Amino acid sequence: MTTPHEGEAADDRISTVSSLSQSYLALVWRRFRRSIPGMVGLTLVGLLLVCAIFAEFVAPMDPNDNTASFAPPDHLSFFTKDGFTPWPVAYSIVESEALDPVTYQPVMAPDLEHPRTLALFVKGTPYRLWGLIPMERHLIGVSDGSPLHLLGTDKLGRDILSRGIFGSRLTLMISLVSITLITIIGTLLGITSGYVGGRFDMWFQRFVEIVLAFPQLPLYLTLTTLIPPTSPSPVFLSFVILVIVGLGWAQLSREVRGKTMALARVDYVRAAVAVGASDGRIVTRHILPNVLSHVIVSVTLGIPSIILLESFLGFLGFAVKPPLISWGLMLQDCRTFSVIGSYPWILSPVGFVLLAVFAFNALGDGLRDAVDPY
Repeated sequence: MTTPHEGEAADDRISTVSSLSQSYLALVWRRFRRSIPGMVGLTLVGLLLVCAIFAEFVAPMDPNDNTASFAPPDHLSFFTKDGFTPWPVAYSIVESEALDPVTYQPVMAPDLEHPRTLALFVKGTPYRLWGLIPMERHLIGVSDGSPLHLLGTDKLGRDILSRGIFGSRLTLMISLVSITLITIIGTLLGITSGYVGGRFDMWFQRFVEIVLAFPQLPLYLTLTTLIPPTSPSPVFLSFVILVIVGLGWAQLSREVRGKTMALARVDYVRAAVAVGASDGRIVTRHILPNVLSHVIVSVTLGIPSIILLESFLGFLGFAVKPPLISWGLMLQDCRTFSVIGSYPWILSPVGFVLLAVFAFNALGDGLRDAVDPY
């Protein structure tokens, strides 16, 4: 007859055998899906990417349409003068007859006499999805086709929400392309330096130290001013990406080099060398797979840094130039306290940056916890 302790031991053995029979990715996913922050980050990152890819459809308005300058966000409510409504309605913010006792300016209040029903897949400004497919349906809008400003407008009367959705495409594109190039260059050079060693490693690490010693912010500002602002947009963006990559690969290279040097002394790597395995096989079959987990986590944690850097450079006017749209460029309207005090909704692009940084940080934190045991 089996005792309770023997039954628990048998269950542990079955669980161990089941874990050993699963692939590496299955083990990581099984642990990752138990992480609440990681799953929240994965969901938010997925939503950000979907919004960026289908920006024309998701945005309620054309990002370059001009309406009222510094218009406040529309007021959403489930109540009209007739009572409760199951579907939300939007009220435009208009000047009322009452005056502010301090500034003696008309008080802005919702226009409760003219509710506008929100609707999905409404007809709006015609556009071409990805520049190819002609469409006129938008994900959300007002049933009567009037302008909808859920986050208000900027100084030129352009919808902030729509510009933020379009700006996510450019900001995320710069971040993802930059981190991809940084990962490829840093990983290859780090593995090469750590595995070859000797004089090559010594001189290469001196070069890495020179790159890391540069004061990055002044160098970013200097390099981005070398290209004329009248250059074509693809050329300007390519230069910005090259500047970010040129100063960002060194840290990852140093980390991968340390991992490679530690793995090169492991018994199974020495055994592969002893049986005559080629350097290419040792690197691709034994070292790279063990370094890849660290690289993946570094990528997810490095993207927020690039988003913040692009936003900061865009705020200063060194990263993206009009007519392109990015979160940093949108923040240029927040340069004076008088504008922020009078029109606080102009700070809405900060919310996009915070959301993206939180999403990628949470995703990276969950991946790190899931990858560590394996």
